[in-house]
Amino acid sequence: MLLEPGLKSLKKIYQGKVRDIYEVDDRHWLIVTSDRISAFDVILPDLIPEKGIALTTVSNFWFHRFANLVNNHLSDIPLEAVIKDEQELGVLAGRSIVVQKLKALPFEAIVRGYIIGSGWKEYQQTGKICGVRLPDNLNLAQQLEEPIFTPSTKARVGEHDVNVPFDEVVNLVGRDIAEHVRDISLRIYRRAAEYALQRGIIVADTKFEFGLDQEGNVVLMDEVLTSDSSRFWPRDSYVPGKNPKSLDKQFVRDYLETLDWNKQKPGPRLPQEVIDKTSEKYREACEQLTGIRI
Repeated sequence: MLLEPGLKSLKKIYQGKVRDIYEVDDRHWLIVTSDRISAFDVILPDLIPEKGIALTTVSNFWFHRFANLVNNHLSDIPLEAVIKDEQELGVLAGRSIVVQKLKALPFEAIVRGYIIGSGWKEYQQTGKICGVRLPDNLNLAQQLEEPIFTPSTKARVGEHDVNVPFDEVVNLVGRDIAEHVRDISLRIYRRAAEYALQRGIIVADTKFEFGLDQEGNVVLMDEVLTSDSSRFWPRDSYVPGKNPKSLDKQFVRDYLETLDWNKQKPGPRLPQEVIDKTSEKYREACEQLTGIRI
C-alpha cells in the first residue's frame, strides 16, 4: 500500500487528496496515485489496498478509449525515462503516469444520469439541480430522461465543493470553453454509460476535470470514470426508489454516515472489514470495465 511516494529524484509540487504531482521538466508532470481515500472532502487515515493501481488502470483505459473525442493529458514518455532508481520504479509501478502540464479549469464538470446523493437532496428542496429544473415526483436513484450537466466549484483540499449554475461557469471561463466542456462531458458520459451497462455497471454520475494546454486547447485530465470520481452501481441489483449497492467509495461514505462524525478533519479510522470490502469493490469495477485483474 502507498501513503505517499516520497520520491527523491523529482521535486513534488502538489499533493491532493489522492494524487501527488512531481515536476519532470518545463512541459511535463509525473502523477502518482496513492492508496489514500477521502470522503466528504476529508482524507481518511487508512489506506485502501491496490486502490491507486485500480484508479490508474481504469483512467488510462478511458483516456485511450475516448482519445478520438477529446485530447487528454497523457504523454508518450514512459515512466522509466524519468525515474532511474529501481526502488522508486517499484513503488510507482502501475500507479504513475507522465502527463502534459496544463492549466486546470476552475470547476469540476459533473454529469448526472440518475438522481442520487447531493443532487437528490437539492431536488427534494427545490425541484432543481444546479438550476436545472427536473420533472416532479422523481424517485431516489431514478434514471433521468437525459443526462444533465451540473458543475461545481473546486474546493481546496479539506474544503467542500459547491454546486453552481452553468452561468457561473460561463462567467469563470467564457461561453465558448464552458459550452465545449459541457458538450464533450455529456458525450463522453453517454458513450461510457452505454459501454459500462453492457458490462454490468450503471454509471449513475461522474466528475470530469479539464485543463488548457499551452495553445489554449481544452484537454481532459486528472482521472476519468473511476470509482473515486463516479457512482458505479451493479446493474443486476439496481431497483429505482432504493439506495443502490455500489462499486465505488459510496460504501465508505455509507459507513461514515453511521458514525457521530461532523465530516471535518481528522477523519475516523475504518474497520478492517470496510477497508477490505472497499478494496474489493475498486478491483471488481476495474476488472469489469477493463478486463484487467488487479
